Amino acid sequence: MIDAAPPPALADPEAFRRDVMVAGRPVVARGAARHWPMLAGGRDTVVEALLAFDAGRTAEMFVGPPAIGARYHYDEALAGFNFTRTTLPFREALARVLDTAGQPDSPSLYMGSLTSENCFPGIETVVRLPFVPATARPRIWIGHASTVACHYDTMDNVACVAAGRRRFTLFPPEAIADLYVGPIDHTMAGQPVGLAVGSAPGDARFPRFDRIRDRALVVELEPGDALYVPKLWWHQVEAIGEVNVLVNFWWDGFADGPDQPYTAMMLALIAIAERPAAERAAWRAWFDHYVFRPEGHPLAFLPPARHGILDGQPESRGRIRALVMRLLRGG
Repeated sequence: MIDAAPPPALADPEAFRRDVMVAGRPVVARGAARHWPMLAGGRDTVVEALLAFDAGRTAEMFVGPPAIGARYHYDEALAGFNFTRTTLPFREALARVLDTAGQPDSPSLYMGSLTSENCFPGIETVVRLPFVPATARPRIWIGHASTVACHYDTMDNVACVAAGRRRFTLFPPEAIADLYVGPIDHTMAGQPVGLAVGSAPGDARFPRFDRIRDRALVVELEPGDALYVPKLWWHQVEAIGEVNVLVNFWWDGFADGPDQPYTAMMLALIAIAERPAAERAAWRAWFDHYVFRPEGHPLAFLPPARHGILDGQPESRGRIRALVMRLLRGG
């Protein structure tokens, strides 16, 4: 069961960061977006708002044949995908979604991650949430009923339903080995996906998944409801209305400079992953000591003035960054 966000945590970004995000678990905020004017008249006023802010750009649309049951995924050989992509002017694409909604013999249609700054400039003024930083710009997701494969994001995410309904099925980051994650560099929409999620019980291809299948957290959202999904939490997203519109916000609640953890992991893949097991174990001890810190700060036994570049100060992080860049150049 997913906990509800305590109302005081929704007052402002700092309260949300302190009282929700630090714990690193999903929370649901029922009705958090019901004050948005675009939700006042149901789907019609949502569509009106999208058209009012439309900048006249094109949008990429996924087109799924009826045979896939609106489940966007790989083909059987994992070489391609079970849908096609097309690019249309946004108004034409939206009209196609609306005109074919609820027709069982029509293809399923889906437009994802349409940015406010490119597609709907100004819409950010009418989809504010007090607990989301103003710098986090909204993205819009529009389509028929669909299932988007279980994936993760490297940013923190607040997702709000504007029209239709959404069902999220979530697994924690530590479930990664049990989800049978597909290729990193051959993906449907940027992130690798858990191939086991959605498989039948007892599927011989994914034996580890059966032991966590029933531990998934599942939540359904109505218009105006919001869900916080911490970074690296796996989530399958089902749109379960005839026409569905989602507004989401991505940001890194704990960024302290331009450096991203995912970048460090990708570098570690080529620097460490193929070394002998004994050496990998040695580097794991180093990472635990200096990075993950299960016993606390590695220099806690010294006065803070003797922590050097591990003192956590911005200038020290800059020195570490400069050192890393010099090492990457072979210096």
